[in-house]
Amino acid sequence: MAGIFSTAAYLHPAHSLEGKTGAGSVLPAIGVPRIAALDFVRGVALLGILTINITGFWGPTLATFSPHWPRAEPGGDTWFLIAFVLFEGKMRALFTLLFGASMVLFIAAADQRGAWGPGVQARRLVWLAVIGYGHYALLWWGDILFAYALCGLAALVMCRAPARLLIALGLGLFMVSHAFDALGAVLGIAAEQAVLAGHAPAADRAEQAAMLARIAASISDDRRVLLAPFGEAVRLRLTLAPWLPLQTTVATFTETFPLMLIGMGLHRTGLWRGEWSRRALVWLAGSGIGAGGAMTLALAWWIDARDFAPRVMFGVMTTLSALPHLAMALGYGAALMLAWPKLSSTAPARLIAAAGQTALTNYIGTTVAMSALFAGWGLGLGGWLGRGWLPLFIPLGWAAMLVWPQWWLARHRHGPLEAVWRRLTWLGTRQS
Repeated sequence: MAGIFSTAAYLHPAHSLEGKTGAGSVLPAIGVPRIAALDFVRGVALLGILTINITGFWGPTLATFSPHWPRAEPGGDTWFLIAFVLFEGKMRALFTLLFGASMVLFIAAADQRGAWGPGVQARRLVWLAVIGYGHYALLWWGDILFAYALCGLAALVMCRAPARLLIALGLGLFMVSHAFDALGAVLGIAAEQAVLAGHAPAADRAEQAAMLARIAASISDDRRVLLAPFGEAVRLRLTLAPWLPLQTTVATFTETFPLMLIGMGLHRTGLWRGEWSRRALVWLAGSGIGAGGAMTLALAWWIDARDFAPRVMFGVMTTLSALPHLAMALGYGAALMLAWPKLSSTAPARLIAAAGQTALTNYIGTTVAMSALFAGWGLGLGGWLGRGWLPLFIPLGWAAMLVWPQWWLARHRHGPLEAVWRRLTWLGTRQS
């Protein structure tokens, strides 16, 4: 698509990989500049993800599914609904789209270096899986890096495909898989509503009781891990759920893999390079946020009206909200691309773009910081602080993600963990 903005506005001239190599770098320069707009959008997505992850740092796994787990509290419902409408699923979807785009960019850079891009990318993803599992085992149950790595390896099969095929295949897989999942979810919700209304058969009542028992057991196990000292928390994670990252990958594959394909395809259309017309961006932003927002508001009203019943929440959080999540993620991305040319020279936008450029360090660093507040080996706030206080910690996390990257990148080519990941990726590889 013909763009009306100067493409140069979307690039980091100072961070062209053709120039600065950073202190101590052993890697040769390449001619693929960073895309500033992509870093900016990634930074926004990273900040938005914290608004959801904060609940996971505070409480058990299921606390992210319902404001009534582990307990209903004053103010908890309101904050949950606000986060659900604005952030839940949307920022994760946007981040996943950008991950797909970044895979294409990395392959192109590796090709220019004379290496076989897909092979180097595969090695990069294997190391990401190692980092992700370490993140899970040592720090937090909510790791997404392991799932991204495995889904990324699957997406590599399509890395040379044209944009239209990538987008069509991604959308098709996403829609069909979630349609089947939604059917099962609706049937389960109908059975639950019959139980709650008091006119369900005995088998459904027994299944509902068994589900509630499983929920209680899960909350109990998770709180043991949350409140344990560091070494004991690691032991419990590896004893109670050593395969959780793999199970998460399987459970989220029909979301993550298609979104990566769509992200790869959108990058090939030039979206993140500023090659879309203003009219196209306005249409995508308006329709995505408008239609997706309307559906999300309807779902928010629906779950509130049903008092956040368990099967209602599982169905909505895992599959029934998938389409509005994707619509709003695309809308958010288009709106941010519209805003970038005017924002690119401002200090806040530069801080956010730097945070996006150091996403891996910020993602794991946020886990360390928030665990130090909420986990038993830290201040242990998760053991007694109410859910209604959680929004107050979000600006603290944002500040931690924004305060350091620009200073660091003025002195180094990559963020700390990004540099380690890069060296591991190229370890033993002959450079051209």
